[in-house]
Amino acid sequence: MISNIILVHGAWADGTSWPKVIPLLAEKGATVAAVQLPLTSFADDVAAVRRAIALADGDVVLVGHSYAGAVIGEAGNDPKVARLVYIDAFAPDAGESAASLFSEFQSAPLGAEIRPDAEGFLKLTAEGVTNLFAQDLEAPEQEVLYATQGPINGAAMGGTLTEAAWKTRPTFYLVGTLDQAILQVDQERMAKRMNATIAHVEASHVPMLSHPDVVVNFILQAAA
Repeated sequence: MISNIILVHGAWADGTSWPKVIPLLAEKGATVAAVQLPLTSFADDVAAVRRAIALADGDVVLVGHSYAGAVIGEAGNDPKVARLVYIDAFAPDAGESAASLFSEFQSAPLGAEIRPDAEGFLKLTAEGVTNLFAQDLEAPEQEVLYATQGPINGAAMGGTLTEAAWKTRPTFYLVGTLDQAILQVDQERMAKRMNATIAHVEASHVPMLSHPDVVVNFILQAAA
């Protein structure tokens, strides 16, 4: 089993996206790191993940949620990265970005609840979090997600991959069937293109919060 697990959050989130997953992985003997992405640019986000990989002692399972699928697709080219796990995530190929894939997808309801500020950072509305981003969580958790969300620079979503790590590594994809941010059909299309090992969970866009046991078991399957 690969013991080093690096977790990478997506947009409108931070490293605290994984509070239920981290202790469960630790109970199984994993050494876990949760990256804090700055969400200021794609290059900055990739650099943050590369720093975490550099600190790992040995091979790594790199896990990316949502936008972070693009980030791990680039940072995952590091030779320490042995497995890739995508959780409701974008999976661009070389020359593609999260934004370019999103433009090809079926229209997802969450898109109508994204608001830019004057500097081009994107944030979710309260209604978006409650009804479309994390609709399978209880109200107190939804309120925390809304209050602590990490706005993302819209340009970061346009960061393109130079080389897709999933082409040279075993890849795993967990599909959230109730996801209103990246619809199931588009998740499955990306996963099949990667020839990934695919599993499904009846969850919103944040299965690591609503179904942590499923997420942990899937990560451990990849690590094994």
